[in-house]
Amino acid sequence: MNKTRREFTPEFKREAVALLRSSGRPLTQVAGELGIQPSMLRSWRRRQNGEAPRPQPVTAGSGSVASPSAPASSPADQAAEIARLRRELERARLERDILKKANRHLLGNPEMRFRFIAAHADTWPIRTACRVLGVSVSGYYAWRARPESARTVANRQILADIRRLHASHHGRYGSPRLQAALRAEGRLVSRGRVERLMRGAGIRAIAGRRCRPTTTNSRHALPVAPNLLNRQFSVTRPNRVWLADITYLPTGEGWLYLAAVLDLATRKVVGWSMRDHMRAELACAALIMAIQRQRPPPGLLQHSDRGSQYAAEDYRQLLKAAGMRQSMSRRGNCLDNAPMESFFHTLKVELAQQRRWATRDEARRDVFAYIESYYNRQRIHSALGYRTPEQMERAAA
Repeated sequence: MNKTRREFTPEFKREAVALLRSSGRPLTQVAGELGIQPSMLRSWRRRQNGEAPRPQPVTAGSGSVASPSAPASSPADQAAEIARLRRELERARLERDILKKANRHLLGNPEMRFRFIAAHADTWPIRTACRVLGVSVSGYYAWRARPESARTVANRQILADIRRLHASHHGRYGSPRLQAALRAEGRLVSRGRVERLMRGAGIRAIAGRRCRPTTTNSRHALPVAPNLLNRQFSVTRPNRVWLADITYLPTGEGWLYLAAVLDLATRKVVGWSMRDHMRAELACAALIMAIQRQRPPPGLLQHSDRGSQYAAEDYRQLLKAAGMRQSMSRRGNCLDNAPMESFFHTLKVELAQQRRWATRDEARRDVFAYIESYYNRQRIHSALGYRTPEQMERAAA
């Protein structure tokens, strides 16, 4: 495959510089996450130096509010009462935190509770944890004195790796992906074992609300292309079939609309665009980015729903100029574009439902970082044999 000079749209450059400014990470690190040269990001930032920096949220100070005057009493009595109340408040806080964290361990056998107490010995006092979980202190220390089996030692090491990987992916990985990530690091462990260790430690993947697929209003007089894809989702070579669709994300300023183009073979988001509207220009901008980045050969099949954005004259002219064939889903049938719907579902569960965006700019920063730094380069996909889109693209080069 001939190497061609990569091009980036103004929107990509603008979001990359915004991510650099808001993340606080070194320029070389951000450039590496986005797969670009540091000099390119440095040049883009230099061109935007005239822009005012985003205002940082002002954090209220932690000053205390003066309380009403207390009844007359000696300073010593007041100090003693304050100390007593602080001790009771601290004890109640500890008990609440232990109960909240223990969760299912309260229903387990004493050994499960002992393991929980040992795992959090540096966080809470042993006696307090034993009292809250209903086990004796002497029983806990007797359990601690027993020699550990080789299996127990191995489980503890595996659990430490599970915690590390789970945290590095912001809680988005469940047992299947965690097992695959462990195997990629050379840890041969079964999925059942990973599930048991996660369940015992109270580790779960984040779960979002069920996302209902959106269907597009296709009541328009614009030309509609036939369904050439016909749910043939098994594609082995990149830049042969692209999927396109639009979704919307809630912010305090209103909806932010996201148009994306997905390579069916690699599941890589090759083009995207974000606007405060969903006119044809939104879909065209995502397609232009995909064409500039991938330089696909003529004959590529580009599939979407029947939305007016994809049937518009400007969009069809872009496809014709690039030598692409257009395909559209049947009326109101979101399953004809199932892999694209799957990507939007993942985006909403792993990102949108975990955030409260006050502005569209905040949402743009997070979506840009999720797609370019995480989804395309770090997140492994079951449909790809638990590889990342970037790994799939490099393997096919």
